[in-house]
Amino acid sequence: MSGEADVKDVDVIVVGAGNAAFCAALSARESGARVLVLESAGKDERGGNTHFTAGAMRVVYNGLDDITTLVPDLTPDEKANTDFGTYTEEQFFADMERVTQFRADPDLVEVLVRNSFDTLRWMQTKGVRFVPIYGRQAFKIDGKFKFWGGLTVEAWGGGPGLVEALFGAADKNGIEVVYECRATDLIMEDGKVAGVKAMLQGKPVSYRAPSVVLAAGGFQANPEWRTRYLGPGWDLAKVRGTRYNQGDGIRMGIAAGAMSAGNWSGCHAVGWERNAPEFGDLAVGDNFQKHSYPFGIMVNAKGRRFVDEGADFRNYTYAKYGRVILEQPGQFAWQIFDSKVAHLLRDEYRIKQVTKVSSDTLEGLVRQLDDVDHDAALAEILAYNEAIRKDIAFNPTVKDGRRTTGLAVDKTNWANTIEDGPFEAYAVTCGVTFTFGGLRINPQAEVLGVDNRAIPGLYAAGEMVGGIFYFNYPGGTGLTNGAVFGRIAGGGAGRAALASRGA
Repeated sequence: MSGEADVKDVDVIVVGAGNAAFCAALSARESGARVLVLESAGKDERGGNTHFTAGAMRVVYNGLDDITTLVPDLTPDEKANTDFGTYTEEQFFADMERVTQFRADPDLVEVLVRNSFDTLRWMQTKGVRFVPIYGRQAFKIDGKFKFWGGLTVEAWGGGPGLVEALFGAADKNGIEVVYECRATDLIMEDGKVAGVKAMLQGKPVSYRAPSVVLAAGGFQANPEWRTRYLGPGWDLAKVRGTRYNQGDGIRMGIAAGAMSAGNWSGCHAVGWERNAPEFGDLAVGDNFQKHSYPFGIMVNAKGRRFVDEGADFRNYTYAKYGRVILEQPGQFAWQIFDSKVAHLLRDEYRIKQVTKVSSDTLEGLVRQLDDVDHDAALAEILAYNEAIRKDIAFNPTVKDGRRTTGLAVDKTNWANTIEDGPFEAYAVTCGVTFTFGGLRINPQAEVLGVDNRAIPGLYAAGEMVGGIFYFNYPGGTGLTNGAVFGRIAGGGAGRAALASRGA
């Protein structure tokens, strides 16, 4: 294909090639539609942000039977020695309401929650396997693993495993993927979608279809947009995932008359290796993240604690604490732990690409904290140690109430003294995952125009949809959100396309 006159005629075009995009493509194919996927990246970087995730998916389940349905190869020992608990629809609704401060679109949240389990079951039919997240979401208490925080299963092989499963399913179902193809504009005729203009390896091409699903991610990899919408300083954040999420899909939709929606000044941003590269590294994946801070403390360049590390389970704070770290002097912090909790640190703390210092003495550790007021940091740690309610037992599987009292910033759970060597500290900065602002959709995943009417033939799913996440995010909801609305978008797009052709 070498010129703008080149046209490929299909039923559904999906812009993007991550989890949401492929759930849309597979769902559209189920309807009998011919599907074409446009991927900005080359084959070696395919999969969008999904490739950089751990693959965790938040899902409603009512006990062991539901978990066994999702993970049919659980062994008898695993069943006997694990307390999976439950995560009901009511709990999912409550978490979404609480962490988004009741700003999330209730109609979209209802679709997300009520379709979560069935969507994962549907993904299984496409070859996606799920496993319990023993390593990151369960602790062994009295000889039995106990899951916490409402997050229990992940795709086998994490994000890379999920990508391979989805691409494999697409190949089996005859879905063509065009690589190095950046969508630039929607083709609109008589107010309806008629296709997509794109740049294929630097040359303009056109693809025609009566239905288009936009699933091209947010604008987190675009520093100019980050600064414009998230605010000053956000150009300095690291990007956790793909460099291709530049906001193209959002821009295309708005140019075609779509209404914007959601928390445009908000994003999912976490504590991330201070010296990580500008964009995600596929070889490292999500291991630059540093999420065991509830069991230690964080200090900034002034040697001061600046956030309640134990405000809630990690699942409900990690996505907003990246912003807080970015706001600190120098845009960094040090996470500090002692030997009592070293066994609780996640595997990501043990990789080679980490900025770490250690010492047998607290004074020796503090003196190694680069760019920190050492005297202030030591005084801060000693004051923290003195303020802990040592009469309250430590329990990492519940919000244990073991707290400090009388500090400028108290820690409300999991407050352990930093006094037993050897000590470890890890340098972190802000890593932005995805942005919360995007296009407005209805529960059928149709994109709404500024007149609040569905734009015929246009659908959207995944990170580029606005109105679902505000301020914060319950861990594992992003992939579930993309899968749920991707499936809905693809099914609607396929049926609409076939109907328009009289099929």
